[in-house]
Amino acid sequence: METLEKAGLAVNYNKVPSTKAKSLPENVFIWDETLRDGEQTPGVALTIDEKIEIAKMLDEIGTAIVAVGFPAVGETEQKAVTAIAREGLSNASVAAPARAVIQDLDACIQADVDEVPIFIATSDFRLKYQLRMTREEVLNRLTQCIQYGKEHGLVIDYIAEDSTRSDMEFLCKAYQTAIDAGADKICIADTVGFVRPEVMRYLVREVKSRLWTKSKYKVPIAVHCHDDFGLATANTLAAVEEGITYPQVCVNAYGERAGNAAFEEIVMALEELYGVNTGIQTEKLYQLSRLVEKNFVIPLPLHKAISGDNAFTHSSGIHSHGQLTHSMTYEPISPSKVGRRREFHLGKFVGRHFVEYLLKMGGVRATPEQAREITDRVKKTHEDKKKLQSRVAFEKIKDELRGLRTGVSEREFWEIVFEVV
Repeated sequence: METLEKAGLAVNYNKVPSTKAKSLPENVFIWDETLRDGEQTPGVALTIDEKIEIAKMLDEIGTAIVAVGFPAVGETEQKAVTAIAREGLSNASVAAPARAVIQDLDACIQADVDEVPIFIATSDFRLKYQLRMTREEVLNRLTQCIQYGKEHGLVIDYIAEDSTRSDMEFLCKAYQTAIDAGADKICIADTVGFVRPEVMRYLVREVKSRLWTKSKYKVPIAVHCHDDFGLATANTLAAVEEGITYPQVCVNAYGERAGNAAFEEIVMALEELYGVNTGIQTEKLYQLSRLVEKNFVIPLPLHKAISGDNAFTHSSGIHSHGQLTHSMTYEPISPSKVGRRREFHLGKFVGRHFVEYLLKMGGVRATPEQAREITDRVKKTHEDKKKLQSRVAFEKIKDELRGLRTGVSEREFWEIVFEVV
């Protein structure tokens, strides 16, 4: 495959030095949360075997950290996390999160994980209405739990939940407290997907300027972004531009509410648009995406970037003709880079050039008039099929898809309550 420069097709402004942030790292380490935050997608409940299968694939593809579950949730989750930890991943650090609670840390220790990201909120809103703790109580709890984890030989990270709605002075004080207690990494968490990319850049710059002025506080920084405003990928990339080296991601953008930054989007954007090495074998991304989709039983949107069915499918006659002329005419990268292949859609927008190409490939000779007639009939066939589409059938399919989202109904909940109480 020719590069853009060799083909003379376009100027690649992504490579212009002035478009790159000075703090952009050469390498990042992908921190995957698919088996933790991803599994919190409403309706998802993975079996131990499914978790192990996904963890192995994440390890094989080159993921640096795999958060494999939340041991304190219950016995089943504890068993799943322990099974993965004892599986012996080749490359990835096996992580499991804990609240700033000693019992949670004990559950992680019993599960034999390598790394524990401890999370506790720093926003005054969360302290008042959720935790019901003072700032001082949060800092004391954080110190106690981090020291406890380090005493047990764990890599300990600190996730400042709701970082993006926190007072900057207290946020940085919490980070300093965590580092003083022994934290190996800290994380800026946009827990409710609340900020825009320029604000994320500002936050990272502020945290770095306040912490990194003293060498003892210059620890690696991670970022965790939610997609409530559709900005998780953009905000994660903005953080990397400012020097973040541990982007947290979920395969297929799964996760709580609107989901998280997508593994495949972050990796390909960093590799192709920024020239940052992620350590990921990108040609296996589609295989990973399909595996997670199968085990989550949550269908991907057709138009999903990188992994959606339409991502490398061409419909317009103009586009199809362009692709036949040169593969990069209407594609930013070769599909093979992510383990996919190019497809063409026959329908209303098909062009004569593509029809002639198919005829040639099929060894069929046709006059220009016949090729035009075939093209017109393909268009009309698609239009006729569209007219026969049933909106009732469409709504039925949507209802069936909603039915895939398993869970306990309100009625079932109260039945359990009345049986117990």
